[in-house]
Amino acid sequence: MPLTNRLAAEFIGTLWLVLGGCGSAVLAAVFYGPDKYPLGIALVGVALAFGLTVLTMAYAIGHISGCHLNPAVSVGLWAGGRFPASDLIPYIIAQVLGGIAGAGIIYLIATGKPGFDLVASGFAANGFDAHSPGGYGMTAALVSEVVMTFFFLIVILGSTHKNTPAGFAPIAIGLCLTLIHLISIPVTNTSVNPARSTSQAIFVGGWALQQLWLFWLAPILGAAVAGFFHRWMASDHPA
Repeated sequence: MPLTNRLAAEFIGTLWLVLGGCGSAVLAAVFYGPDKYPLGIALVGVALAFGLTVLTMAYAIGHISGCHLNPAVSVGLWAGGRFPASDLIPYIIAQVLGGIAGAGIIYLIATGKPGFDLVASGFAANGFDAHSPGGYGMTAALVSEVVMTFFFLIVILGSTHKNTPAGFAPIAIGLCLTLIHLISIPVTNTSVNPARSTSQAIFVGGWALQQLWLFWLAPILGAAVAGFFHRWMASDHPA
């Protein structure tokens, strides 16, 4: 598949991930219907939304680009021997641009409601200390993001291994991302994806951009370690 086609798929896929996942957090997590009846999807709904974006796009564009949607995933697949280093930078650029486009759509929708305050809402940005949903500090955020991304890549690499039954990988990967969000939304709002973090931070600015370094460093570190570890663990050398 030509690189241009693959980059277009990564752009569209990452846009969908941010629009579906972060959009659910911004627009639907807390929502009240008539008579203040609670209709919001809350933490569980947001976690499920992120998982569904990956599951649906894996079937839609997996055959085109591999459906990375995430710079950390691309790095992890490279470390695992599944992705060429020459395509890393183009993929990451397409993913970040797609994420920004998705965040832009959320912004256009969210600001259509009178009184919407982007900064006060947090806009689903990732953060620690005072900007962690549960008040978790930098060390907790770093550990959470490294470990969650490590296991995300282990599931991705394992479920897409040549010796694994074909066709089920998107389900495993989508459910894994849902579980990751169920665990870590209270800690950092869950990143495990530098493109997703960058897209929201650009709109929030200030503290979100100042803390963005952690949401690039930790996911990429966790993904790279997982890639090298899985390459060793799942090697096809005879026993």
